[in-house]
Amino acid sequence: MKQVVLTGIREMGIIEVNVPSILNSNEVKIKLTSIGVCGSDIHYYSEGKIGTQVVQYPYPVGHECSGVIEEIGVDVTNVKVGDLVVVDPSVHCGECDQCKAGRPHTCRNNKFLGCPGQLDGCLAEYIVMPDFTCFPVTGKLNPIQAALIEPLTIGVYTVKLAKIENKLTSVGIFGAGPIGLSIMFKLLADGVENIGIIEPLEYRRKKAKEIGASYSINPDCENVETVIQQKEEYLLDVVFEASGEQKAVTNAVKILKPGGKLVLVGIPPEAQYLFNMDLMRRKELTVINVRRQNHCVEETIDLVVSGKIDVEKMVTHNFTLEETPVAFDIVEGYKDGAIKAMINL
Repeated sequence: MKQVVLTGIREMGIIEVNVPSILNSNEVKIKLTSIGVCGSDIHYYSEGKIGTQVVQYPYPVGHECSGVIEEIGVDVTNVKVGDLVVVDPSVHCGECDQCKAGRPHTCRNNKFLGCPGQLDGCLAEYIVMPDFTCFPVTGKLNPIQAALIEPLTIGVYTVKLAKIENKLTSVGIFGAGPIGLSIMFKLLADGVENIGIIEPLEYRRKKAKEIGASYSINPDCENVETVIQQKEEYLLDVVFEASGEQKAVTNAVKILKPGGKLVLVGIPPEAQYLFNMDLMRRKELTVINVRRQNHCVEETIDLVVSGKIDVEKMVTHNFTLEETPVAFDIVEGYKDGAIKAMINL
């Protein structure tokens, strides 16, 4: 089968490898149908690492995917051959303290698709996964929608962690890429409408406004603190940082009201941020970190099936598997109005 691999910084190739086989009774073989290009994939592509997770070349990346079940192990009952499935890329052990505490997303033995040292990525024609990672959506979602469930779950989980109880809550989101938009999709589905987008790229600000942002700010040519002060006298209740930029974190601390919440979901290139602790302490800000998602796949599927979220609105580009190197170049360089690129088989 064909498999896409990283071969160096900003270098990719397509190789031929054996089709993976089912080795355990609870596994399924999936013929991939659609794969999303994620920001974390781009980190591996352009930097060769995310924090301590360093790529050893050649390496296949990719973790956002949907596919059709082609073969099942003898103990599999939740899906059948022919089912279109959403694939949760996280494989937890079910035995460690984190799993037993209801936190499989921080499983101490977690293996994740397309994560160095864990599992090969899904930028290929086939993968084999445990049955519990698969959620059937035949007749409910198309392959692209199904592949987009994974990034959307991040937005759903992020908003859950923020525990917004009042629909009049004032919210800011730094970054109008796929995760920032996923956060906004969930907020809007929950009836929260006072949402400001802080994003330097004009085409992304436009997309955010089309989806439902109340207003947008260009941090490259506007003073974020001044604009927010004009719109919200007492500043913002919650700020979601989805860009991974130090400047965004610095601004977020300034535009949050006392008692506000800063929710960190973006991945900083240098794996660290600096905070104005004097200001954070005096405002008594709460900082929330987000690790992927936890028990949100089914809820996210329901939000898309019900029509409350039109997740395909974030898709700007579609490519074939052979065109994956082009897709990564376009997404990494913010070229051609790219927001979400899909690889379709």
